[in-house]
Amino acid sequence: MTQSRQYACEHRGLTGTDAVHRNISCSQVVFGVYAFLFFAALACGGCQSPLPPLPNPPGPRTAVRLSPGDVIKVSYADESIPDQTQKIQRDGKVSLPLIGEVTAVGKRPIDFQHELASRYEGKLENNEVLVTLENGTATVTVSGFANKPGGITFDRPMTVYQAIMLAGGVSDYGSASSVHLTRIIDGVQLTETINLRPTIHGKPTRPKYVQDGDVIYIARSWF
Repeated sequence: MTQSRQYACEHRGLTGTDAVHRNISCSQVVFGVYAFLFFAALACGGCQSPLPPLPNPPGPRTAVRLSPGDVIKVSYADESIPDQTQKIQRDGKVSLPLIGEVTAVGKRPIDFQHELASRYEGKLENNEVLVTLENGTATVTVSGFANKPGGITFDRPMTVYQAIMLAGGVSDYGSASSVHLTRIIDGVQLTETINLRPTIHGKPTRPKYVQDGDVIYIARSWF
C-alpha cells in the first residue's frame, strides 16, 4: 500500500514536471512566431513596390525656366527707357515701364523676351528687348535618413546622387535602394522610387536630374 502511494506520488510529480517543460516550450514557440511576424511586418513596411518614373524628367540640357527669386535683366533697344534689372516676385511677376506687371515665372527667357517685344509693340519706336538671367538659383530639399538633411541650392544641372552627397550621403540607418523623389507636375505632387545602390558602387547608371522645388526622401533601411 505504501509502495503504491509512493509510486503514484512519483508518477504525478514526473507528469507535472513534463507539463511544466511542455508549457515553457510552447511559450517559447509562440513568442518566436510573434517575433518573426513582427519583424517581417517591419521589413515589409520598408519593401513597398517601387514607384514608377516621373514623366518628362529634366536633363543636363533642359531649358531654364524662370522662377520666383530669379533676377532678370531687360535691355531695351529704344534708348528712351533705361534697362531694368528686377527680381521676380513670389507671385511670379515683374513690373516694367509702360506695360506694368507681367508674369515671368515658368517661362523660358527667350519666350518671355518675345512676349515683352509683343507687348511693347506700338508703345516704343523700337520694341526689341533682350531678356537675360542675371542670377538664378534653384533649391532641392533632402530629407529622411541623410547625414545632413536640409535644403541644397544649385545654379547648374544637378543629379539626385549629387544632391544626396551634398547632404552628407545616406546615413547608416538609410536605404540607398529606396530613395523617393517628389515633384509637383501640373499642380499634382508625384513621387518615384530610385535605387542609388548601383551608382554608389560605381556601376554605370543613367543619372536622374533634379529641378527647382524637388524633395528627396531617403527611407529607413530595415536590414
